[in-house]
Amino acid sequence: MFSRRLRRPRSPELLKAWECLDAGDVLAALRQLRRASEQPQPLAEVALVAARAAEAAGFDDLHRAATALSAQPGTARTLYDYGYACVERGASHLAIPALREAVRLAPGSPAVLRELVSAYEDEGRHREAADLLAAREGSFSEWPDRYLLVFNAVLAGDLELARRHHALLPAPDDDMWLPARDRQNRVLERAASVEAVSALDRADLRGWQYVMGGTVLGTLSPYGFGQGTTGRFACLQDTHDTCLQGLLRLKAVLDAAQTRPRSVSLLPERGSRILGLAAAEVLGLPAEPFTAGRQDTVVIAYDLNGMHQVDGGAEIVGQLFDRVPGQVLHEHASNWTDTPAVTPDSVALLHQAVVAPWGERMRHTADGRVERDEPDGRPESEIAAEIVAADATPDRGDGDTPADPVERLTDFVAAVRGTWLRGDRARVKSSGPVPGSRFS
Repeated sequence: MFSRRLRRPRSPELLKAWECLDAGDVLAALRQLRRASEQPQPLAEVALVAARAAEAAGFDDLHRAATALSAQPGTARTLYDYGYACVERGASHLAIPALREAVRLAPGSPAVLRELVSAYEDEGRHREAADLLAAREGSFSEWPDRYLLVFNAVLAGDLELARRHHALLPAPDDDMWLPARDRQNRVLERAASVEAVSALDRADLRGWQYVMGGTVLGTLSPYGFGQGTTGRFACLQDTHDTCLQGLLRLKAVLDAAQTRPRSVSLLPERGSRILGLAAAEVLGLPAEPFTAGRQDTVVIAYDLNGMHQVDGGAEIVGQLFDRVPGQVLHEHASNWTDTPAVTPDSVALLHQAVVAPWGERMRHTADGRVERDEPDGRPESEIAAEIVAADATPDRGDGDTPADPVERLTDFVAAVRGTWLRGDRARVKSSGPVPGSRFS
């Protein structure tokens, strides 16, 4: 086996990953590699461990590239090939040190530069991506390099830099870039509309969610705002009360935007149907099964990522990419660390993990044990009726989250409604300029 021919790494951090591989625990080794990558490590030794982990995981491309790098760590070609393979396999954190060195060795290579930018983007390190590109303004291409500079400047929260370079960006020569140009135009138009009503600082979660993807965020988590959540939920056991709060905020958003839907569209997923039936009651609209192309309707999703568990769900989500006139896509619980394939127009709350009120929930028994309750198998209409009858009084939380009365939300929507519901719903993978603690 390849692994038996390898020397052992000398770095203590990398040695821990090696020992995990000795024990057959590839996932633990990958986690340890991520922790090790937070500090400078010898590239040859990192590649040594990565090669063995890739072999165990069956990643032949990464195995070959890492093996080559461990043998020849000083060449731009081996550094680039390894970095490229890491990015392709979702290990951009491992790619960045190698690609940085490749850029140093081959400063004129656009392929190496763009691969490092891609790795930075995957890791949410948009400031570094923007700075890297800005330093090479004299030699880069307008498309895609200046476009990528604007893109990353926005996600880093630097609108001044973004606007300056956007103004210099000519029309693309290749039509393939036209959708990207149009999205970028809309991003900066949204930013201009938000600035009149919101701070757009590193605590303005609602403002930046709107700038990045055109999503109106209905509520903020009332816990841990100053300790790293900044308005997002971590693990949430959702309730009927919270579902009703989200629907009432959706109603307020539609009213403030002067949007007049004529129906609620029910997606073919149990949680979305439950919430959709409740939404129809709250909004006073008829509920109809989702049909692609229906205009003037509110499409209700509980969690868009759950659509992939439904036969034909991915196809339906794909049908939501291009906007239909008068169609509003509302998602109740949106995962901010694994964003949905399409960006919703309205979101009740952001979470990292959620258990629906009708799902398999955990509870503490009288003797302190934790047990799981069976999912709520009652008819969807019965659960929807409980949502409509729930208590929409907001959770007071820990007192650390800034007050967010519905009037603040409606003032926001009234200010930005001219830029809302425009363009496609391209996925936004980045969490943007507002930091958020991740528990995994």
